[in-house]
Amino acid sequence: MTEIPIRAYRAEDFAAVDALWREAFPDDPPWNAAAVSIPAKLAVQPELLLVADDGGQVVGTIMAGYDGHRGWLYAAAVRASHQRRGIGTALVRAAEERLRARGCHKINLQVRASNRAVAAFYQGLGYAPEERLSLGKRLRATPE
Repeated sequence: MTEIPIRAYRAEDFAAVDALWREAFPDDPPWNAAAVSIPAKLAVQPELLLVADDGGQVVGTIMAGYDGHRGWLYAAAVRASHQRRGIGTALVRAAEERLRARGCHKINLQVRASNRAVAAFYQGLGYAPEERLSLGKRLRATPE
């Protein structure tokens, strides 16, 4: 497995992250688009938006958040051309370490029930399904 450096997102990464997310999440709703999600993340804990940087090329991302009670992982993605090289695992571990350093004791994440491959990936990293019903409420119909 190739060692790819993981670092904090920088403004010049936007186009590459946008392209990666369009590739990795082609059916995501508009409120998950990079143009909406990145500015929102940069306003709160920007150091928890991480990229995998392969010689100046962004090949992976992960976003994390911590509310003082639980940590969360979002937008974990690796370019199809770079999958199966340990990059996804490195991104998750880097996010976990940053959350641990903040005092986080538990991390949650959500995976679409139909995405068995991604669920298996996380289970391989020690995450386990929990008996929960995930509920949500959209406060805005569309992103601003």
